Amino acid sequence: MSRPPDPAKRRDLLERIRAYMIGNGVADLSLRPLARALGTSDRMLLYYFGTKERMIAEALTVYERRPLLRARGLFDAADSPRDAAGVRRFMEEIWQQFSDPDLRATLPLYLEVMAVGLLHPERYGPVMRDVMSEWTRLLTSVFRDLGMAEVRARTEASLLVDASFGLLLAHLADGDWDRAGAAFHTLLDRLEPGWRDI
Repeated sequence: MSRPPDPAKRRDLLERIRAYMIGNGVADLSLRPLARALGTSDRMLLYYFGTKERMIAEALTVYERRPLLRARGLFDAADSPRDAAGVRRFMEEIWQQFSDPDLRATLPLYLEVMAVGLLHPERYGPVMRDVMSEWTRLLTSVFRDLGMAEVRARTEASLLVDASFGLLLAHLADGDWDRAGAAFHTLLDRLEPGWRDI
C-alpha cells in the first residue's frame, strides 16, 4: 500500500508552483520545465496533484482564498457589516488587501486562466466560476442580513462582485492602479445609497 502524500510538502510545492506561475504564466506551462525549476520530477507533481490543470487550479486557489477567509472571519466579529456604511468599509478593506503587491501579482494569472477557461472550459473554467460564486454568495448573505429580499440581495452582490473584479483586472491594461482605485471608490459612491433603500 502506497504512502499518502505529505501535506506539508504538498503545501510547499503549491506555494512554489504559484511563484513559478507568476513569473511564467500558465498558457504554455509544461510539467517538465516546471519540475526542473522546482528541483523535482513531473511524476512527483502528478503524484501530488493528479493533473496539470488541478495543480494550477489549486495553486491559484490556495492563495486567492486568503482574502476570502479573512472576509468570513470579519463576519463573525463584532464589527461585521450591519448597515450600508459597514458594507462599504468592508469592501474598502478587501480592496486594500488586493493592493498588496504580492496579491496583485497574481491578477494576470486570473485573467489568463479566465481567457483559457472560456476557450477550454474543461481545463480552468470552474476555477474562475467558483471564485466569483463564493464572493457572490458571501455578499448575498450580507445584503440579506441588511433586510433585502433574496433576489435583490443576489443582484446587488453580483453587481458589486462583477464590477469590483473587473476593476481589479482593469489596471493590467495600462498599469494605472490609482485609476482603478478611484473608479472602485466611485462605484461604492454610486451603490451605497441604494443599499440604504430597503
